[in-house]
Amino acid sequence: MAGSHHLTQNEYYLVDTEVMIVDLRSDTVTKPSAAMRQAIARAEVDDDVIDVDPTVARLQELTAELLGKEAAIFMPSGSMSNQIALRLHCQPGDEFICETGSHIYNYEQAAFAQLSGLAAKTIQGVEHLLNVDQLVGQIRADDEHLVRTRLICLENTHNRGAGRIHRYEDIVDICNWARENQLRTHLDGARLFNAAVATGIPLSDWAQHFDSISVCFSKGLGAPVGSALAGDAALIQQARRARKLFGGGMRQAGVIAAGALFALENNRHRLSEDHANAQMLAEAIRTTDGLKLTPDQVDTNIIMFEVDVELTTAERFVELLAQQGVRATAFGPQLIRLVTHLDVDRSKIEYAARVISEIMEQVAV
Repeated sequence: MAGSHHLTQNEYYLVDTEVMIVDLRSDTVTKPSAAMRQAIARAEVDDDVIDVDPTVARLQELTAELLGKEAAIFMPSGSMSNQIALRLHCQPGDEFICETGSHIYNYEQAAFAQLSGLAAKTIQGVEHLLNVDQLVGQIRADDEHLVRTRLICLENTHNRGAGRIHRYEDIVDICNWARENQLRTHLDGARLFNAAVATGIPLSDWAQHFDSISVCFSKGLGAPVGSALAGDAALIQQARRARKLFGGGMRQAGVIAAGALFALENNRHRLSEDHANAQMLAEAIRTTDGLKLTPDQVDTNIIMFEVDVELTTAERFVELLAQQGVRATAFGPQLIRLVTHLDVDRSKIEYAARVISEIMEQVAV
């Protein structure tokens, strides 16, 4: 770069970030590719509220097929998909069980209480993952004084669990236990595509154990908008009515469904690249004094790490990263999250890894 040899290291990075921005805040920050934009421009559309939008229909059919479910319904967001599932499985005054750090409990404004009159019972998982032993004894007795336990919700992969994947055997055990105890089951599978690619276990194998499942197209798959809820045909018919109630009925929705359909058809298998890039970042963090992976195991595309409290704070570290073009998210006083995705290639990951290590060298002085 012209003139950069006269700059200090910090100044060099500030110039370099004019062409090297590495946005690792989330896998939701991806931009539609040229091919995806072409698919969107060509989308066949109709009014999906009073009729059927053909592109939406194709997306729903493919989603249901991949998940091994009878039907699926396109939703504006994963939060709506999750909240409609809760509403359909429970009645006002019922309770559902979920993990303490789950998205459905922490990041959806307690919509289950505001919109559907439900209560939540949270259980702290091991690195945010649950096993059946933790659930035994958690169902309320059949007593008119008590809330009724009706549903268990799992999240796979787990966002606050740094993208960790539930053991398949634990999923089976939990869902079998739920059926034995007359509980319904819902999976927040916003990043289930990552779990399927990382494990080689098909989407339908994961999904078969749940009465309903929500998946997101705008995370690792890179679509600009949208999620889907899948289940049996009767449930999805009820979900369509609930979607209208929640304000999610969309007219010529094929315009956005086309991006999700393109993502589903073209971007699933490349998620392994994001996982490999996450491993590179994880190794850089492991070998940098003052940083600690939390947890140490990285399963998919999310990395969580702590900065030494005696050296700096997460907020300050994120500020220093941003000054050099690397965008991250502070998840707590000392905790930072990085998320790899299709808009961050290997050269950007190498740059981010170098910046992380060099900033810690500076703050440790």
